[in-house]
Amino acid sequence: MVDRLRAQGIRDEKVLSAMAQIPRHQFVEEGLAYGAYDDSALPIGFQQTISQPFVVARMIELLRAGRELGRTLEIGAGCGYQAAVLSKIATDVYAVERIRPLLDRARNNLRPLRLPNVRLKYADGSVGLPEAAPFDTIIVAAAAVGVPQALKDQLAPGGRLMIPVGSGEQRLLLIERQGNVFKESWYEAVRFVPLLTGTE
Repeated sequence: MVDRLRAQGIRDEKVLSAMAQIPRHQFVEEGLAYGAYDDSALPIGFQQTISQPFVVARMIELLRAGRELGRTLEIGAGCGYQAAVLSKIATDVYAVERIRPLLDRARNNLRPLRLPNVRLKYADGSVGLPEAAPFDTIIVAAAAVGVPQALKDQLAPGGRLMIPVGSGEQRLLLIERQGNVFKESWYEAVRFVPLLTGTE
């Protein structure tokens, strides 16, 4: 998988190393484990998916470019895979999930890895995690129609936010906070489940 990511253009060796350290097959259902290292998204139940490896690596690489991730917030913990990858790169990872059975699954998936710097929280990700803000990095694993103001507000100065934006066509949007100015950079087309509000 890592060789393929390198061939696809991922250059950040720290990201590639983190991807190599996390056993992706442990985060998908047993019947889908044979395809765990393919470059495709896989269903994890509740109309949610585990993102394709390239998209995970690409988002993290763009967030890292020239800096450390530091204190990181993940919106949409899902099965816990991306939080595990982030744990190898970020100082602290706060992962928020709005679907309780998925959060329980993420906890079970992460437990054997014993990652001391990952905290999972059952909450509405569209409002971020104000009690733990500010964050150096925010990564959103669901597509929004627009960028939630709460997430921008919770970025530390110099912080970066990565979010897929769009309802039909979706693209990756990187936002960098420079004082009270938010600089936007658009990247490739992606396909994510929608960012929903509330909890269930």
